[in-house]
Amino acid sequence: MKAEYDFSHGKRGAITPKLPGQTRITLQLDEDVLAWFREQVHLTGGGDYQTLINEALRQHIQQRQESLEDTLRRVLREELKRVEQ
Repeated sequence: MKAEYDFSHGKRGAITPKLPGQTRITLQLDEDVLAWFREQVHLTGGGDYQTLINEALRQHIQQRQESLEDTLRRVLREELKRVEQ
């Protein structure tokens, strides 16, 4: 270990750059909720739990915006696919 380090060319902030269309935030989640998402990623063989959380939020938004008729049609299509398999 050096006695002194030169940080004159160091940069502050996040190490990874933010992707276009995304915003970096700090979000506090209950431990059990985060553990569930991490476990789901682990069970599928890897990936990113943040992406999984983002997808869950998108589905929730979509379902809230869907009319009852559209929701029923979607659910029936999903169930018919399961029966046909």
